[in-house]
Amino acid sequence: MTDRHFVRLLIVCGSVFTLFFAVIVIPPLIDSGDVIGALAAGFVNPYASGYSFDVIMCWFVLAVWVWYEASSGNVKRGWICLLLGLFPGVAVGFAAYLLLRHQQLRS
Repeated sequence: MTDRHFVRLLIVCGSVFTLFFAVIVIPPLIDSGDVIGALAAGFVNPYASGYSFDVIMCWFVLAVWVWYEASSGNVKRGWICLLLGLFPGVAVGFAAYLLLRHQQLRS
């Protein structure tokens, strides 16, 4: 895979998730106005709980990686990607971190 394909695929993945999130999650959230209820809805049954816990732990794994690479001096401003991992989601934060990392390690 070329660098160009890598970057484009990461952008597509992050964009597709953001679009899905905006179309599926935002309208009901605006209607209800209940942010806590929306967060808790990810744990309505054992299957949803498993997927939700996986996503939460993926964010923590990403946070450890970002923290490690920030302290080693290899990648800067990764904290921005952690915020993107909180909203709209880990898929966007992770893709953004890989793009940021790719750019900084190449230069």
